Amino acid sequence: MKTLIFDVDDTLYDQLLPFEHAVNETLHINSDKHFIHELYLASRKYSDQVFEQEQRGEWSTLDLQIYRIQQACLDFDIQITTKQAITFQKNYLKHQRQITLFPEIKQLLDHLSHQNVQLGVLTNGNADHQAMKIEQLNLKRWIDHDHFFISGAIGMAKPNPDIFKYVEQHLKHKPTKRWYIGDSYENDVHGAKRAGWQVAWFNHRNRHIPNSTHIPTVTFKDPNAIFDFFSNHSY
Repeated sequence: MKTLIFDVDDTLYDQLLPFEHAVNETLHINSDKHFIHELYLASRKYSDQVFEQEQRGEWSTLDLQIYRIQQACLDFDIQITTKQAITFQKNYLKHQRQITLFPEIKQLLDHLSHQNVQLGVLTNGNADHQAMKIEQLNLKRWIDHDHFFISGAIGMAKPNPDIFKYVEQHLKHKPTKRWYIGDSYENDVHGAKRAGWQVAWFNHRNRHIPNSTHIPTVTFKDPNAIFDFFSNHSY
């Protein structure tokens, strides 16, 4: 059975939007969209740097959240206090509770739910926090309740290929074709390819393509291209 597993953050929804709202409400700095986009990418870089320590309990989630926005701001010679960083995170969370699917992704899920395709989600992060996003995006409308896999609940995380093997073992039907759709080259492309999966890299942030032996099967720049590809039965 064809199986499509989705990442969540910045794959199913536009993660930049709640970030942008939080910047504008909290930091009162340059609100140019290009700048906020670059600040967002920097914050994700610093978040990834300490993610494993947070997962092991060496860092608290709040410490990670403070670190990533403070360090991202420093990249642009902006200093913010710990209090400002905490307020930023509260506003970021407030707007994360209002996220919606990319319209083309919603259309694709509607389409695939009527096909012989097995759907699921694999996401890194804190179990409760990612579960909140799953609820907000109403993903249980299309995806079986035991096809949601969150690293914080499993005890391992992408890009470890073992978490992809874990997903395979816990799907209801044995996958004949395994596709993973995600935006992170390191976590999604490297992890899924090492596990033997096909990978659709959603590079809508125009991230630099690293020099790597792990190459995505296909690369998309916008959600409409994802819909066009996966609504075609030939993939």
